[in-house]
Amino acid sequence: MSDTDKGSAGKTITLTMLIMMIFTTIFGFANTPIAFMQMGYASIIWYILAAVLFFLPVGIMMAEYGSAFNEAKGGIYSWIEGSVGPRVAFIGTFMWLASWETWLVATGSKIWIPLSVFISGSDQTQTWHLGALGSNQVIGILAVLWIIAVTFFATKGIDWIAKISSFGGTMMVVINILFFILSIYVLISTGFKTAEPIHGLSTFLKSPNPAFASSIAMISFIVYAVFAYAGMESMGGITDSMKNPKRDFPRGILISTLIIGVLYALSIFLWGVSANWSGLIDKGNVNLGNVTYIMMDNLGRTFGHQIGLSTATAATLGEWFARFAGLDMFIVYTGSFFVLIYSPLKAFVMGTPKDFWPDHVTQLNKEGMPANAMWYQAAFVVVLILAISFGGATAQSFYNILTLMGNVSTALPYLFLVGAYPFFNQNQAIEKPYLFFKNRYWMWTVTTISFLVLALSVIFTGLEPLLNHNWSDAFWTISGPVIFTIIAVALYRRYENKHGLLR
Repeated sequence: MSDTDKGSAGKTITLTMLIMMIFTTIFGFANTPIAFMQMGYASIIWYILAAVLFFLPVGIMMAEYGSAFNEAKGGIYSWIEGSVGPRVAFIGTFMWLASWETWLVATGSKIWIPLSVFISGSDQTQTWHLGALGSNQVIGILAVLWIIAVTFFATKGIDWIAKISSFGGTMMVVINILFFILSIYVLISTGFKTAEPIHGLSTFLKSPNPAFASSIAMISFIVYAVFAYAGMESMGGITDSMKNPKRDFPRGILISTLIIGVLYALSIFLWGVSANWSGLIDKGNVNLGNVTYIMMDNLGRTFGHQIGLSTATAATLGEWFARFAGLDMFIVYTGSFFVLIYSPLKAFVMGTPKDFWPDHVTQLNKEGMPANAMWYQAAFVVVLILAISFGGATAQSFYNILTLMGNVSTALPYLFLVGAYPFFNQNQAIEKPYLFFKNRYWMWTVTTISFLVLALSVIFTGLEPLLNHNWSDAFWTISGPVIFTIIAVALYRRYENKHGLLR
């Protein structure tokens, strides 16, 4: 048996480890302050809708896919190929991989914000300079070094990845426990009065942010909510490393779905306990990259005032809260990096036809990792990071561009997964150890609703900046998925030409 045909590693991943890996990969503590920043309490309804109409049904679909193809090394490529064929599988999986490449680019740059907060007590990345290089260039260089370091250690095997990811999950639990305890204490000590006032039902329906005041902008926000739940399918690449994938993969997905959905909704509400949107968020120094640490600093100050500390001492406490959040989020991001720098790539490279790639691309090293492919990926991500970092954008625009490219590109591949599901469900030739949607009517109803939610959110996200004549945002929002689709179609067409598969 050749190296390429060997399993990626021993069967070492248990149910608990799977849940921690899912939690680390999907649940983003930083997603909830971003949601509060963009929509205030009105973001709760969209997160709930995304959980009910997207995360739960798609999570169940992923569980069915994963249990049926539990020994497949290609993750979602194997899922889609087994349902609707290799051409659609290639295009959908390529777009999915490209969306996570965008995530690596964005987070490789954003990860330095929590480290800066931990060191300095606040986000100082915009002041970083090295000779003639500005802050964006310095961050870009650090991101390049980070990608190289993570790739090096990730090529050492799945045990490394699982352990670091599990530790990241533990730290995520720690910061959430701290946040919940302190926020609930503040809520009780203020007589259940929130810093962000509640004026009836309209508070939960209307955003205080003028940028999300229009109906189209509000609907497009669901892409942010979908992105907050994205990543479940990336776990499909590790089923062949689980001790009991048929039993534990569906259980892990369903347990994680319930926990993450509840925590997201409750967390957004609790941010409003200590933070007033107009007083804290509506300032020029708050952006998508540093809002988490500014709000944690504010939580520390508010808590300090409630326990009777002086203004100066409360400010110091807030700074240390921000520092702890910085350290915690740096570790969490590290855990996510080790999963996502390996799992999506492995699913794509090991799932696609072997003769599509040169032999050295699919070759596994002695630890069972596609090391050559991972280094090619690292080179690609490095080029993107350098291109964006030296592009001359301001700090806020820099982070916004990365987020715009990533959100839509992440949502689109789910259209392929959801669209392929009915064919998978109705294919009697596929053995399905776990099947939730047994009723054909409900299967088609749930699939149609989930597909429409994804399609409409993507369309409205593209329309919103166009209608507002914000041509730069429109370009970055649309360019990612369009470019990725063109490349995928061209690559597969080349493969078909080479092997005489065109009809």
